[in-house]
Amino acid sequence: MKISVCMAAYNGSAYIKNQLSSILKQLSDEDEIIIVDDASTDQTVEIIQQWGDPRILLIKNDRNKGVLQTFERSLRHAKGEIIFLSDQDDIWLDNKVQEIISIFQSDKDATLVLSDAEVINGDNEIIAKSYYELRGTFVKGAIPNIIKNKYLGCCLAFRREMLDYFLPLPKDIAMHDMWMGILNDIYGKSIYIEKPLMQYRLHNSNASRGPTNYASLQQMIKWRLMLSKNLVKRLWELH
Repeated sequence: MKISVCMAAYNGSAYIKNQLSSILKQLSDEDEIIIVDDASTDQTVEIIQQWGDPRILLIKNDRNKGVLQTFERSLRHAKGEIIFLSDQDDIWLDNKVQEIISIFQSDKDATLVLSDAEVINGDNEIIAKSYYELRGTFVKGAIPNIIKNKYLGCCLAFRREMLDYFLPLPKDIAMHDMWMGILNDIYGKSIYIEKPLMQYRLHNSNASRGPTNYASLQQMIKWRLMLSKNLVKRLWELH
């Protein structure tokens, strides 16, 4: 099963080398990493180019377009049967790819697989053994995840055919992972692996919020109204 790893990068020079190292050693020669750099102003692009690995496809935005558009550009270049999402600053544990791929191979109905994660800080120190102990137990279903999202993008992988449901990403939703998880709950089957298969890094420059760092009530209501509007529109389009 050919694998595509899709990554959005922006000013990730502090951590992206370690992340790429943890991913590449788990990929075959036929797999690929598609990195879209969102007009970084640090050494991110230079670090990626230094690898000289033919499995890495680097695409550069001519201006900063934000996480959603950058991830979508990466997804549109993916050629693999199984697509993994990756942040630039995490670390994949050595068995991540093998364990997730084995689920897809054994369960032909599974369309999305995600795992738990350890939580680390900027110095690679483990600050929590389980992301979902902090966030709350993973729960499937569109309604529960509209109320409180349990899909963490960097922990998930999905079958290529789900792109027909996920794309295009609406420009006015909060994050792509919530959108993908809910649509998969409607049209596919999610499998959750309870043990950590990666280390999720929390630091001052995270693009996403931590497991216990909530937005204001007003902002959460606004995001869910926009999400619901876009879900209704997508369901209508797909039918």
